[in-house]
Amino acid sequence: MVVCVCNAIREKDLKEAVRSGADTPCSAYARLGRRPKCGQCVPFARTLIAAERASA
Repeated sequence: MVVCVCNAIREKDLKEAVRSGADTPCSAYARLGRRPKCGQCVPFARTLIAAERASA
């Protein structure tokens, strides 16, 4: 699933960034060499990050 259309970030990429230590959307995007643009994805990214951290 695509999390961020502006940056073409997929759910699996975001989860990998979280497993590497990212704990916010901005830090996850930075680990992927990107940054939020329009911001529409940030709430969904936060939800995915929380879920991934809870399951770790």
